[in-house]
Amino acid sequence: MTDSQGPPKSRSHALRFVLMIGVVSLFADVTYEGSRSVTGPFLATLGASGALVGVVAGLGELLGCALRFFSGKVSERTRQLWPMTIFGYLVQMVSVPALALAGSWQAASALIVLERVGKAIRNPPRDVMLSHAGEEIGLGWAFGLKEGLDQAGALIGPLLMALFLAWHEKFQMAFATLAVPAAITMILIVATRLIYPRPEDLERQTTELHAAGMGNAFWIYLAGASLVAAGFADYQLIAFHLEKQGIAPLVWIPIFYSVAMATGGAGSMLFGKWFDRFGVGVLIPLTFLSILSAPLVFLGGFYSALVGAAVWGLGMGVHESIIPAAVAGMVAPERRASAYGLFTAAYGIFWFAGSASIGFLYDVSVRDAVAFSMAAGVASLPFFFAVRKQMVSP
Repeated sequence: MTDSQGPPKSRSHALRFVLMIGVVSLFADVTYEGSRSVTGPFLATLGASGALVGVVAGLGELLGCALRFFSGKVSERTRQLWPMTIFGYLVQMVSVPALALAGSWQAASALIVLERVGKAIRNPPRDVMLSHAGEEIGLGWAFGLKEGLDQAGALIGPLLMALFLAWHEKFQMAFATLAVPAAITMILIVATRLIYPRPEDLERQTTELHAAGMGNAFWIYLAGASLVAAGFADYQLIAFHLEKQGIAPLVWIPIFYSVAMATGGAGSMLFGKWFDRFGVGVLIPLTFLSILSAPLVFLGGFYSALVGAAVWGLGMGVHESIIPAAVAGMVAPERRASAYGLFTAAYGIFWFAGSASIGFLYDVSVRDAVAFSMAAGVASLPFFFAVRKQMVSP
């Protein structure tokens, strides 16, 4: 485990950096998670089918994650962590309000994918900078705290969209208002860059041994996480299902998403702390729990779907916080950018394949779509057991 008992001044500087990045993430999530909570129904109004919604969602995750392999490589070789992070946020924050101008499902789909591309550019270098602070205060706590603030924004954004839709009932007007948190995001990320130009200085030099390069545990962990990604139905398809089947009124769909983000945010902070204490084994019960989200969401009524959305959010939030924390401890520090890029690239490929499969299966049989989702989650568990054994072995 990482020794997080450094000098108080070093710890306070590292904690402030994590908090600043967390606040940036909060406003960024208000922007793009607000839009993502309703893009499924929005695409439906433009003539998209359930299969198309699944493909667009999966393609966005595919490109958004596959490109992280290259952004990780580039940031690792150039060490230009801040320029890539800021540029990625800029691409992302411009594409979301631009949905207000989309008049066809093709244009809307392109912007939805572009938003994911922006996230791909900025995530590996940003996570490397966070890992430096995490070595000082605890990797699980650093990524969990960031993810908690991230999910707070993901809770607020969909609620704002629900209010706008209840007031105007026009998607375009709701998307246009997201230009405000987008602008705040850009101001905050630039300010963080000015205050912390060299985040690598936050990490103390220690004698702790890291894996040389990318060891066996990394590859086993990658396989398990990829299966988890394949089994997660994207919320755009969930939102499509809720509206198509009349399970929830339109105004409630972003509220469901807010509930998911609330549970995800709370879980990410709690289980980030648990990760620092108990290690990667905490993923095993959490993955088992998240498997239940698909039948609850797709096979039940209003209240079952609401509980299912909460469980779905818990699974997403925990994996998004523990995954980068675990990877940081499995690879050498100088290889983290490439490791993050490679890991999330594979994650995205399986997310795309899984989302597309679930979308196509949904159009044929909802029960088949649920069975596929659950089977992929169950298949991931042996890999997490194997990783836990590797990480505790001498």
